[in-house]
Amino acid sequence: MTILRHVIRFVVAAVVLMFVGFLVPGFSVNNFWTALIAAVVIALLGWVVEAFFGDRISPYNRGIVGFLVSAVVIYLTQFVVTGFYVTILGALLASLVIGIIDLFIPIKTHMDLRNGDAGNRQET
Repeated sequence: MTILRHVIRFVVAAVVLMFVGFLVPGFSVNNFWTALIAAVVIALLGWVVEAFFGDRISPYNRGIVGFLVSAVVIYLTQFVVTGFYVTILGALLASLVIGIIDLFIPIKTHMDLRNGDAGNRQET
């Protein structure tokens, strides 16, 4: 994946965080730069969770566990990023709204899916 794709992905994530901050009570982001830093921190925390616990408990997983882990990651981000404030209920609602937005704006491109699909196949 090129650096430009990463930049675009984080900018889109920051815009989504700004929108969620406007929409969800108990969730606020001071400005775009705070949202951009929060998007990077959320991605890093999600990567750490996935590295320790595997794909099944990943915040990017589409089950109740992924929903709750995503809410915890969002809640923990406020302790790392200044200007990013969220309550527990706000983190749960934000996780729900981000999950719904992710249905319409997918995170992975077809190239990521094609390359990642080859690595997920098990040989018999």
